Amino acid sequence: MALTRIGGANAITGTIPQGNIANASLGAVTALPAAISTGKVLQVVETRKTDTASTTSATYSAISGLSASITPASSSNKILVIYNVAVSSGNHAHTVISRDSGSSFVGSGVASGSRPATNTYHYEDANSSRLGTVTVLDSPSSTSALTYQIYWRTNASTAYINRTQNDVDAGYGARSASSITLMEIAGWL
Repeated sequence: MALTRIGGANAITGTIPQGNIANASLGAVTALPAAISTGKVLQVVETRKTDTASTTSATYSAISGLSASITPASSSNKILVIYNVAVSSGNHAHTVISRDSGSSFVGSGVASGSRPATNTYHYEDANSSRLGTVTVLDSPSSTSALTYQIYWRTNASTAYINRTQNDVDAGYGARSASSITLMEIAGWL
């Protein structure tokens, strides 16, 4: 790195050897300083579903092949959950994410009357599907293995994942993929 002092009668120029500069280039950075104890991504797990499926269930049921498991290193760590689902329905379809049991949902809205708690809501015609993306920062307070599962339900119709409702063999009847990604985030304060 060349140094130049500008604006004086006695200009200073020279080169500092690269070995004298800590982490002289971005490529030399191999880790964050140990003093940064929060916010680091400790591990990443992903599951991708490329096959199609359907449901007519009016209550939430698991989407086969759309779950992921992670074991936090500390009970103070958070799990960042990101899921993408491509759902088609001639009526209403909803998706939610559950940690471990399926009896309670993570990051969803609040049910009211006959309106269910949900993370995504889909209402489409027969020739299209809608990609819903959800990001939730979960606080499981656990060091046990955790499984996050995507559930779905529909209302008075059949809902499909990774395909359009009519699945016509034409350009507008394309297939897609859905996924779930889990990231363990260190020591959130």
